[in-house]
Amino acid sequence: MRTVVQRVRAAAVVVDTETVAAIGPGLLALVGICREDNEDDLAWTVRKLTGLRIFADGGGHLARDVAEAGGAVLLVSQVTLCAAVARGRRPDLGPAAPPAEARAWFARLEAAVRAALPPGTLVATGRFGAHMQVQLVNDGPVTIWLDSRRR
Repeated sequence: MRTVVQRVRAAAVVVDTETVAAIGPGLLALVGICREDNEDDLAWTVRKLTGLRIFADGGGHLARDVAEAGGAVLLVSQVTLCAAVARGRRPDLGPAAPPAEARAWFARLEAAVRAALPPGTLVATGRFGAHMQVQLVNDGPVTIWLDSRRR
């Protein structure tokens, strides 16, 4: 599972002209579900995503996670994160999980993130498989790359 995590002041997902998800301060996570992902990859990704201490404390140190900061999480499926690009100029999506399998894993990821965060924490998602416009105001910028196969 490959995830690009960005600390944001705000983020939204638009499909056609409809805003399907929006958050204020928190995390935007672009998630690629790869063909070989398993339960361990899911659990590791959820622990890292919800536990990353990338929010400032009162002293300005990066010491708080998204829950401690009172932030929200926006999860967006992005198949191209699993693409192979070593050969040629066109991304090879072969390493990505097939759509039906990826959709099921993404739903499980969403449920696991919700379960890992305090009740009432906003967890929003884009629309799986849709062509989306992701709007964000990156804060910092703070951007972290997570790859459950390269720990």
